[in-house]
Amino acid sequence: MNKDNSITRRGFLKFMGAGVTLSIAGCGGRDKIVAAGDDDTAGGEMTYRINPSTGDRVSILGYGCMRLPTAKADDCQEIIDQEEVNRSVDEALKGGVNYFDTSPAYCKGLSEHAMGIALSRHPRDSYFIATKLSNFNPSTWPREKSIEMYRNSLKELQTDHIDYMLLHAIGQGGMENLHARYLDNGILDFLMEERKAGRIRNLGFSYHGDVEVFDYLLANHDRYHWDFVQIQMNYIDWNHAKEVNERNTDAEYLYGELHKRGIPVVIMEPLLGGRLAAVNNNLTARMKQRRPDDSVASWAFRYAGSPEGVLTVLSGMTYREHLRDNLRTYSPLKPLTDDEIAFLDHAAGIILSYPTVGCTDCKYCMPCPYGIDIPSIFQHYNRCVNAGDVPSGDMDPEYERARRAFLIGYDRNVPRLRQAERCIACGECQPHCPQGIKIPDQLARIDAIVEKLKRGEPIG
Repeated sequence: MNKDNSITRRGFLKFMGAGVTLSIAGCGGRDKIVAAGDDDTAGGEMTYRINPSTGDRVSILGYGCMRLPTAKADDCQEIIDQEEVNRSVDEALKGGVNYFDTSPAYCKGLSEHAMGIALSRHPRDSYFIATKLSNFNPSTWPREKSIEMYRNSLKELQTDHIDYMLLHAIGQGGMENLHARYLDNGILDFLMEERKAGRIRNLGFSYHGDVEVFDYLLANHDRYHWDFVQIQMNYIDWNHAKEVNERNTDAEYLYGELHKRGIPVVIMEPLLGGRLAAVNNNLTARMKQRRPDDSVASWAFRYAGSPEGVLTVLSGMTYREHLRDNLRTYSPLKPLTDDEIAFLDHAAGIILSYPTVGCTDCKYCMPCPYGIDIPSIFQHYNRCVNAGDVPSGDMDPEYERARRAFLIGYDRNVPRLRQAERCIACGECQPHCPQGIKIPDQLARIDAIVEKLKRGEPIG
């Protein structure tokens, strides 16, 4: 943790922009422009930000479509619950959300199709579609294959244009990957021509991994003219990203480089894959003491939305209760105070002292060739750590209760044939993790904990 918390607070506050204007939906379809933090904004209307590139009035809450609700088909296979997706989209639009972020890679390739069905039921000018050229696999790197993927996105989304088009997960694989996926095959030039033709309204990229790639693309901003950029930002990653993963770059640097160039920022992983919605019990109590009516997640969402250069904050709202909580947080957004920023910086240090795994449940590591449910294993382990259900030793008075809670929950959440013991450390998952987690090592560590708990032994 940063030894001087005031440095962290100043670094964040300088981007808060005490005079930044936020657009709040007013009565009769008119816009009311107010300053951030203006007490007159209370009243339940969504906060909006203006994209300087196109003048788009974008809801500060963006609808992430990576984790859509599912249902069981007749053959017991999980499928997307289209009716629930439709209801959620309807409620989101009614609540003022107008930015929907998907990808050909999400929901086993079915997210775009589902969102195309749900959104096409509404006027096209009532929402913005963001999708990505997710040409991760080398088989999609040839120019014709990447163009085919792009055109299929238009078809699945039932639209003749993409409002926000992203080069997906730039930085993974370094400069070599960037050249193979977008530069040497002419795909970036193709996308720029599509923008010129109006079939793409805003062109940007989402960033994970090698900062050399991020710096290269910004150094060539005059050539590419990025209309927006998507980065991972939350109160852990702002100043502590390297403590989570040595490959990561602090969000303060990423945001600062974009902000000084006037490039609007889209935020992903404001909850760090849900970890910041379920912090340890002590921090939860302190958050509730400060703001009794607010959820734990709302703290992270307010943090992500407060800086002035943020265009929208994506939330993967699988269930409508998530949507409703986020609507309360952003209708309107109440930017963080100096004291609240200091508190969250302190909270980041406490969270990092717990031995959780930095998994964001993106599922890019899946499918495992040996059937292991990697994200579910990590999510269960992290929940138990935060709840105090990973006992340190048999002298712990809570040992037996915590032991049973961990093992019973493990079997309920992860089928036996998909548990960590089946990992052979083949390494197939490793290159796909945006967080740079050493997945086989973490699975081996968790499996060792499971075996000790089964024997009733202390785990240290």
